[in-house]
Amino acid sequence: MSRASDIAYETIRQHILSGALQPGTQLKETDLAALCGVSRTPVRDALSRLEAEMLVRRSDTQRTFVPDWPHDEIEEVFALRVMIESYAAARAARHATADQVAAMHDCNERMEKAISDPGNIEGFLSGNREFHALVMEASGSLRLTRMSSMIVEPIIVHGTAKRYSGLDLAQSLSDHRDLVKAFQGRDAIWADAIMRSHIRRAAHRFTKGSPESA
Repeated sequence: MSRASDIAYETIRQHILSGALQPGTQLKETDLAALCGVSRTPVRDALSRLEAEMLVRRSDTQRTFVPDWPHDEIEEVFALRVMIESYAAARAARHATADQVAAMHDCNERMEKAISDPGNIEGFLSGNREFHALVMEASGSLRLTRMSSMIVEPIIVHGTAKRYSGLDLAQSLSDHRDLVKAFQGRDAIWADAIMRSHIRRAAHRFTKGSPESA
């Protein structure tokens, strides 16, 4: 891939994940080229990559949109996350290195600071993304990591965090801290249980208040 294609990919992806490009928005190549400061060809390449990641969708008329996730697809994503990430957590409890566990602890410290700074949701999300990435890395399974990357969770994680109250954020952080304890204690069963509960709680928070969950 060219440098211009990478720039277009990262720019469009970030705008989708941040919510700057809302679900249902039609993505026109000319507009995106202006946004990214590149020509239409790298934008076309970037959209193909994003479509493979299910971050954009093409209609029958070949128009490209930011997907508006229906309730059943959101449930499917969370169900897949439970299966993959709980298993990864169990493996991480057996294989995590001291450095990896220390890095997870550092993520939790950053998340705590973000919680104490009202409105710093991006700081919380950054720590959260890094923590979960470290769990996947500590699992020692490239296959699990690749499977996880195919699940379109960033949009959903972002949307979930925006629905969280201060107490919800504190509970999420508490789960992370318990996971660190499970990893330190090499307790795979506990790690599996914590991760399952952690993700299911997020699923309920995401769907709470949506028209389809009412």
